[in-house]
Amino acid sequence: MPPMLPFRTASLAAGLCLASIPPCAAGEELRLPPVVVTARVESAPAFDLPASLDRVDLSGDRNDAQASLSEALRGVPGVLARDRQNQAQDTQLSIRGFGARATFGVRGVRLYADGIPATMPDGQGQLSHFALAAAERVEVMRGPFSALYGNSSGGVVQLWSADGTPEPQADLRAAAGRYGGLSASARLRGTLGRDATAGGTGYHLAVAGSDSDGYRRHSAARRTSLNLKLHRELAGGGRIELVGNGFDAPDAQDPLGLTWDQMRADPRQAVAVAELYDTRKSVRQAQLGANWRQPWGEATTLRVSGYGGRRAVTQYLAVPVAAQASPLSAGGVVDLDGDHGGLDARASWQGQAGGRDLELTVGAGGERQRQHRRGYENFVDDGAGGTLIGVRGRLRRDQIDTVESLDGYAQAWWRLAPRWSLQAGARHSTVRFDSQDRYLTAANPDDSGRVRYSRLTPVAGLAFAPTADLRLYLAAGRGFETPTFNELGYRADGQAGLAFDLRPAASDTLELGAKWRGRAGAAVEAALFRADTDDELAVARNSGGRSSYRNVGRARRQGAELSARLPLGQAWSLQLAATWLDARFREGFAVCAASPCTTPGVQVPAGTRIPGLPRQQAWARLQWQGQAWEAALEGAALGAVGVDDRGQARAPGYGLLHLEAARGWELAGGRRLRAFARIDNLLDRAHVGSVIVNEANGRYYEPGPGRGVLAGLELRL
Repeated sequence: MPPMLPFRTASLAAGLCLASIPPCAAGEELRLPPVVVTARVESAPAFDLPASLDRVDLSGDRNDAQASLSEALRGVPGVLARDRQNQAQDTQLSIRGFGARATFGVRGVRLYADGIPATMPDGQGQLSHFALAAAERVEVMRGPFSALYGNSSGGVVQLWSADGTPEPQADLRAAAGRYGGLSASARLRGTLGRDATAGGTGYHLAVAGSDSDGYRRHSAARRTSLNLKLHRELAGGGRIELVGNGFDAPDAQDPLGLTWDQMRADPRQAVAVAELYDTRKSVRQAQLGANWRQPWGEATTLRVSGYGGRRAVTQYLAVPVAAQASPLSAGGVVDLDGDHGGLDARASWQGQAGGRDLELTVGAGGERQRQHRRGYENFVDDGAGGTLIGVRGRLRRDQIDTVESLDGYAQAWWRLAPRWSLQAGARHSTVRFDSQDRYLTAANPDDSGRVRYSRLTPVAGLAFAPTADLRLYLAAGRGFETPTFNELGYRADGQAGLAFDLRPAASDTLELGAKWRGRAGAAVEAALFRADTDDELAVARNSGGRSSYRNVGRARRQGAELSARLPLGQAWSLQLAATWLDARFREGFAVCAASPCTTPGVQVPAGTRIPGLPRQQAWARLQWQGQAWEAALEGAALGAVGVDDRGQARAPGYGLLHLEAARGWELAGGRRLRAFARIDNLLDRAHVGSVIVNEANGRYYEPGPGRGVLAGLELRL
């Protein structure tokens, strides 16, 4: 077992931090934050719950590009969100070490936008279509209670868009930065008919676009998104919302990773095969969802949400022509398109038990995803004895993949004594995968198959209030994570068919935490956590943009988190966030000695660190707010990150400084103009922005950008 000294150190640091801030005077009212919807408890604010819950306000003025959720999550402890400077592969996101293995998209973390899942039933999620231009707030849940969201819920991230306003309001924004970066957004809010509180229909339409040449060569990308939210208050305190969004990112170029020598020589280069095969990805998505809430009697509230959408992805990989000669090859072009949808219904009851407040919630949900997966060669014969590379060629794979999930869940929150409260729940999940092979030849037999996973995930937590401004809590739970269809898509041994031999990972999580709230918005939170996982899912091999996976036995993630929000007078404030994470394999296993992975090679001993995760992470923001001017200095530091299972190569740690400033002008007619500027990586430090775990060619490293300036204007009408 790893030494527990860091746990004791973190506990002592949290205690000293709590003791160093003056308590509230007797009778002084505390300003508690609003209810965090992600907790699914209405009887108590997040402060009273035995869980790590953060709410990041995005409704105010922002000085970033609004292009990546990583910018909004910088100050949340336990969360690692890394912009890869590669829009073909999206943001890397992990929470307390869950999701670190993802080489593209998001695994192990559940994503939602306005209550509508952005994670597919198989556990594969995407951040790319989150409409940040429309965002009001982001909510983040970490720890055991995430398991109540079902499969792949090592953590939960929810984006919520703003409601319409009583009077029409328009916001225009444009920004420009280095590397040809341009972005623009417009949003219109208001109410159709009567006032929103008197039965009118509120609306919020947001449109955003960005275009960039990219920090590295062969990394140009263009994105367009649209989000529409309509909401109407109903008789009896009910409410209905309709949310529609669309996202389009055509031919985002992928520069692939670099070796360490390549990165040191020229971090802005793209590897030769990226340009040879013109590696790129196109994504198009449209989705429509509805949320309905209606009180039923004096104590019960019903909620129903449903959604449906369509997503299409085309990706050109750097799979060598020679490697596609095998009759079992799936080619070098991936073409996916499919539909997804789901329905969730729950009822909540608020009353009393034993003379104390009690809230009960029961619900059920089902989701379905059907995708058509095709693979093509990434070359064609030019008719003159030559070969054209990086174009769609012959069909090499054709299958229909379907996944269905069915869940039932229950949760209770009870104030069992004046200073004590209990929260507990359970969820039963069944996930079915089915693949129908439609590409049959004499050398490629029928690879159809199916698999079913089922798990019960219980969780419970106890909170204690020694004073009005302090909460202590303990929580424990079990969660599970199935492989996604993308992880089932390729077998580690190079044979045809899906990897239906993969088993879901199951985790037991324990958390001990403290929360303090003081005057003028001061707050401190600290948590210790441990998660023990069986059948850990890990990358077996990464090559040419194609990944295969395997189970590697037991793993442990344990650590400490600390965050603080401290007002320093009328104009100054300080925010802090720090994470210590020790993530290790607890069983030894053999890495692949050849490609494909048919022969075990070097043994990875028990105790080796899980790659893709830093041991230390810290962030701080010092802000000054005047009447017209504002400024902020921001710092971020990250420890070294392992890049392969053997632990023989690492990306070195780094520290960065960012500086920003803004000025606002109040204009006639209630209009407002604001100018802002930001300098990222103020000291121009060379660093590794993200890594590709177990990349077969040693191209693990994705460079972070050097010093860059962003400037923009906002106009509110």
